[in-house]
Amino acid sequence: MKPDLAGDRASTTSGLLTGDGARSLEGGPSFSIGNRLYRVAWNLVWVMLASWTPAPLHRWRCFLLRLFGARVGYKVHIYSSVRVWSPANLVLGDHVGIGRGANIYAMGPIVIDAYAVISQGAHLCAGTHDVSDKHFQLQARPIRIGARAWIAAEAFVGPGVTVGEGAVLGARGCAMRDLDPWTVYSGNPAQAIRPRQFRTL
Repeated sequence: MKPDLAGDRASTTSGLLTGDGARSLEGGPSFSIGNRLYRVAWNLVWVMLASWTPAPLHRWRCFLLRLFGARVGYKVHIYSSVRVWSPANLVLGDHVGIGRGANIYAMGPIVIDAYAVISQGAHLCAGTHDVSDKHFQLQARPIRIGARAWIAAEAFVGPGVTVGEGAVLGARGCAMRDLDPWTVYSGNPAQAIRPRQFRTL
């Protein structure tokens, strides 16, 4: 499965109101009523039917994600303590793993390509605010995690970031800019440490 950011679910607004319809500093709603009701229903379903389930029930949790609009590939592992803000904005390739306590804050589209691993406590954040706007408008920006990339424990990937194929973001690292393919990064802000190379026998 090779998902992309195109299509009706990939809108960077994804239910956001724009212009004067949503002023964050004035407490105006940033999302439509339909979007908010959808997320209430999703959270209730996850709490009642998934959050308590034993670790091996990945297929059941994937079924619930699909039911609410996620595109989920083959043999995806997602644990019960994972938080997904909006499944409709989530695309998971084959054999993706998302560890315990990960926060998939999918205000905008988040695509995680095949064999990528999101470790425990990691945070993918596809929402931000326009700090140059006097109304402090909410913005949704897509995230893409390339195939065979690894986002290590408690690392943070910010809005609009693309993590290249095979890249590694070390534990508690913070990526606010794109990461090059097959490169190991660490720190806050994330800095390239070395190329990712596999040992040969």
